[in-house]
Amino acid sequence: MKRIDRPYVGIPSFLRSPICLDLDTLDADVAVLGIPFDEGSPFLPGSRLGPRALREHSLRFSAGLYDPATRRDYLVREMAGRRIADVGDVDIAPTNVEQTFANITETVRKILARGALPVVLGGDHSITFPIFRALDRPAHVLHFDAHMDYADEADGLRYTNGHAFRHVAGMATALSLTQIGIRSLRSARKQHEDIEAGGNRVVPMAEVRRLGAAGIAALLPAGEPVYVSIDVDALDMSLVPGCVSGEPDGMSYPELRDALKAVAERNEVVGFDFVEVNPTLDVGTGATAYLGALVVIGFLGEICAQPRWAARLAAR
Repeated sequence: MKRIDRPYVGIPSFLRSPICLDLDTLDADVAVLGIPFDEGSPFLPGSRLGPRALREHSLRFSAGLYDPATRRDYLVREMAGRRIADVGDVDIAPTNVEQTFANITETVRKILARGALPVVLGGDHSITFPIFRALDRPAHVLHFDAHMDYADEADGLRYTNGHAFRHVAGMATALSLTQIGIRSLRSARKQHEDIEAGGNRVVPMAEVRRLGAAGIAALLPAGEPVYVSIDVDALDMSLVPGCVSGEPDGMSYPELRDALKAVAERNEVVGFDFVEVNPTLDVGTGATAYLGALVVIGFLGEICAQPRWAARLAAR
């Protein structure tokens, strides 16, 4: 008998996708990976529970993805053909950040070696560095966030969620770094100056609104590979109660959705992460985790709708 499988039933794999815990046998076009790590968060813990919450709320979408505004169906081939795999979580070595980061890099490399697109659920934003260093070819980096996360090493700290993009930008494989939605009086002038001195770009919210979605995408060279990192606090703090670092005057959901769509249409997305959902701070309905799952699924749907995606699959 066919199962009903309501969202509160069963093992919460992302979009109720097949689970593959042996990456040597991975046969999928998309691999969803959890990184339940928040030792890079110096304020409040809890984002280690983000991957689990995002998976649970993704089950609310697993019966079908249709947008009545555009009359479009999303991820039809990928879901019907079971071409999305949930590969579980990276093994975390508590208090041993270097070992955890090594595990992250090794896991992402295995995903790439199997020809799958890595879609990573965090965790705090420190994880973008070990993810990006796993990439097997250079890419531009597009970073949606309220904060620059470009801190220099101080007080013996170098792997917090405020350091990730200094590490990323310093890698030879980072063709450029473009940071979207930056705001907050908790920013540091030196970080801003260092980013621009490195030939990279900070785009504050006033410029985000002036550019619009197409203008944001046009900041990157058309057709080139891009890695996208999305902090949930890129969105306005009123939308994300389950985020420890929310800031006012952030992006609306349509602004972020449309920017990601424009990027998917213009560039080859080689992977992306979504980070900083903290379920311990969220409201009872899990609104932040739900919104996060929606962003991840919508962006993945746009990536998989592009002609270059079909061409990529045909070439495998």
